[in-house]
Amino acid sequence: MLKYFVIFFLIFVITEINASNKEKIIENLKNTKNLTFDFEQSINEKTEKGNCTIEYDKKIYCKYLNSDKILVSNGKSLVIKNLSSYYIYPLDKTSLNLILDKNFLINKITFLEEETKNTNYINYNFFENESEIKIFFDNINYNLIGWQMLDIYQNLNITFISSIKKNENIKKNLFNLPSQN
Repeated sequence: MLKYFVIFFLIFVITEINASNKEKIIENLKNTKNLTFDFEQSINEKTEKGNCTIEYDKKIYCKYLNSDKILVSNGKSLVIKNLSSYYIYPLDKTSLNLILDKNFLINKITFLEEETKNTNYINYNFFENESEIKIFFDNINYNLIGWQMLDIYQNLNITFISSIKKNENIKKNLFNLPSQN
């Protein structure tokens, strides 16, 4: 009888810890208006670094280090620009659209089971629009710390973020789409 009690107790404790993590992640997302961070992004074994600002919902500005590349979304369109090229896409046709949608993430997380393959982070996996997306959260402060998805060219994109600042004052024109020149 004691054996069954111990097993039941352990299952209860693990379930409570998972529920607690999920609730803390959701609460943290609800309280986040914007994020500013450094990133390291790997696409097809090519690694780039830079810094970004996300404003929920669906706005992002990223400046890549060691290049003139920028990525900007005004919530409707996504522009990737460097000295020699200019690409514009409807944001809703990209997986980044889902990462930038705080309410979508909250709704997804509410019904997902967390995975903790690594003690440093909590991740949630889901399929949307025939793509698998993984999102990662810090297991101490419950901040978003990265994602893995297919990019607009169907390349595996793994992004880790660090030096995170939340709810900073940001320039209102930061998310204006750059001109094509």
